[in-house]
Amino acid sequence: MRFYRDLGLTEFYRRPVDQTLLDAMQTAHAVTQTPATIAAPASPGTFTQTALMEEHSIPPRKSLTPQPEIAAAVAPADRAAALEMIRQEIGDCTRCTLHKGRSKIVFGDGSPQARLMFVGEGPGADEDAQGLPFVGRAGQLLNNMIAAMGLKREEVYIANVVKCRPPGNRTPEPEEANTCSPFLFKQIDAIRPQVIVALGATAATYLLGQRQTLAGLRGRVHAFRGMQLIVTYHPAFLLRDPRQKKEAWADLQIAMRELGLKLPSKG
Repeated sequence: MRFYRDLGLTEFYRRPVDQTLLDAMQTAHAVTQTPATIAAPASPGTFTQTALMEEHSIPPRKSLTPQPEIAAAVAPADRAAALEMIRQEIGDCTRCTLHKGRSKIVFGDGSPQARLMFVGEGPGADEDAQGLPFVGRAGQLLNNMIAAMGLKREEVYIANVVKCRPPGNRTPEPEEANTCSPFLFKQIDAIRPQVIVALGATAATYLLGQRQTLAGLRGRVHAFRGMQLIVTYHPAFLLRDPRQKKEAWADLQIAMRELGLKLPSKG
């Protein structure tokens, strides 16, 4: 229950949290995916002061692809088909060099009718093997975060900036992210969630197109393509520095307020 004690929660609501996920979170000491940072990551499973600085760092001064125009709204009943069309458009992608080392394309996971969407950086080893986003240790923590909001993973949608695993779990290069992110924008426009949570600096940078520190982007609601976007830490970073969980929980509570979800009572 350390996750909830760190957040100052002693009472829960709506649904019980899966104890298996809590146990997995408590024992997690390594991650299969690097923190969502623009700078080079620290070695997996090792938290350093450098890693902390990277999560707050400003991305390199390389151009970002302009955001595509907002697509026409898709009826809720047609959103699953719209996502499938996007997946077919991606095909057996060879548009950037990331395809050379991948096992599976990691397209996305969750409800096409989701009101809440999470966007991360890119697949790790477990995600590359299974073809699903956030299924490693960082994914277990994300599941916990979703449950703490009173939701199930099946009720939200999860995707990444890039669909193929970068070698050694490194941060995607600007060319790679700019090549792949248009498909992410198509997913977002098809689902049209009410709130998007950007997990880490890489996701925030390529969604908002802003070169700001994570600290400069957190703690407020950003207008984004007719939706609300909130920035918080990547779960992999929280595994490296659990002290930031309370800050991440504050960010999630902003999302909960925008969604009209009941905030948990404090003991």
